Amino acid sequence: MHRIFKKKDILTIPNLLSLFRLALIPVIVWLYCGARDYYAAIGVILLSGLSDIVDGFIARRFNMVSDFGKILDPVADKLTQGALLVCLLFKYKLMWALIAIFLVREIAMIVMGMVVIKRSDEVNSAKWYGKVNTVVLYSVMMALILFPNIPTLAANLLICLCGVVIIMSLILYSRFYGKFLSEKKKEK
Repeated sequence: MHRIFKKKDILTIPNLLSLFRLALIPVIVWLYCGARDYYAAIGVILLSGLSDIVDGFIARRFNMVSDFGKILDPVADKLTQGALLVCLLFKYKLMWALIAIFLVREIAMIVMGMVVIKRSDEVNSAKWYGKVNTVVLYSVMMALILFPNIPTLAANLLICLCGVVIIMSLILYSRFYGKFLSEKKKEK
């Protein structure tokens, strides 16, 4: 566990970009809920997404991948996603169910991640199904923000799509972590 928090691995450009994304969360919430400037909110969400892509590129390209970054990056993603879900909660009744599914997945991911770190002293990177989950969730949230007068049926279908993708991601991560831990156990 000590190797996760080496000082030189904490203050890197990718990690600073993840912190920048965290700082954008209140701006997004204020623009959507307070100012009701949906286009500006979308602009900040896109900026956040762009900084996420750039931080991943820089981390891999310039060998700045760190265990701390592997933890901070998804935390920034999940807090941003959670804020978007809460922003849309009062407009779309079905959002309650999506938030429940989202929370179950994130709690399960935290628990599985902690078990893996404790048993193997390793931090795993995001898998393709986690990235698909992120893209679908952001796409649906941005569509719901951009089209505030979307018909209820269309909104509910998009929200259900998100729910299905989140559940599938959880299942695939559970299988991955189960297999990973099983292989680690065989190595010992």
